[in-house]
Amino acid sequence: MSNELVWDRPEPPSKPSPTPLSRDLIVTAAIRLADGGGLDEVSLRKVAAALGAGPMRLYGYIETKDELLDLMVDEVYGEITLPEPGIEWRAALTQIAHGVHAAAKRHPWLVDLLGGRPHRGPNSLAHIEASLATLDGRPEFPTIDHVLGAVGTVMAFVHGAVRNEIAEARQEQTSGMTEEQWQAASGPYMERMLATGKFPTLAKVMYEAEHTNAAPLFDTGLSYVLDGIATRHTLASRPGGSASAPSAPATAPAER
Repeated sequence: MSNELVWDRPEPPSKPSPTPLSRDLIVTAAIRLADGGGLDEVSLRKVAAALGAGPMRLYGYIETKDELLDLMVDEVYGEITLPEPGIEWRAALTQIAHGVHAAAKRHPWLVDLLGGRPHRGPNSLAHIEASLATLDGRPEFPTIDHVLGAVGTVMAFVHGAVRNEIAEARQEQTSGMTEEQWQAASGPYMERMLATGKFPTLAKVMYEAEHTNAAPLFDTGLSYVLDGIATRHTLASRPGGSASAPSAPATAPAER
């Protein structure tokens, strides 16, 4: 097995074959399998079968399943339109956040590969660079630690929000009950519990909250995050003020 990353290894020279292969074809087939049945459906054997090729042929292009997953994630990040340089930072981070959110909704398996160490593929690196560049060099964010803290906070919110949405969709699929049906089935029990008077704030949620769907909740949550970042850094950048570095600087947007 090679010690080189998959992006550093050239593909095998093409040979006449009734079943042509390439990394692009392999990744496209793997994404199609994952979109249809999740990551459990992705294996080199199943990808080979989908392409009508023998499994051993794939090892010339991809050595492990982990490499295949890395390539799949990088392909999805390539679908996300990045903001043009120089646009207002809130608008840029909003575009990036919505891009990741939409990509995860198209490819629900992506949420299982988010977080941890950043991905190293070219599209993933371009995404990280564009995210950091939205803030770097602006007076409100005087150091790279401020940039990392703000962008990491936005990405943490986005990853958490899409995980919740995908988890709800998966529960609906496995249980056969929509959220509304599940709430209706739980209604009598919840009414009895709230009638005890032990949960007055939860009662307000049950009876007074608007209970909007996921899209408005995502927009509202994102605005809370961006408002908080703007407040902290606008105050810090005023004359006589000082910008303190984040207490626990985030790493670059963690996409795995």
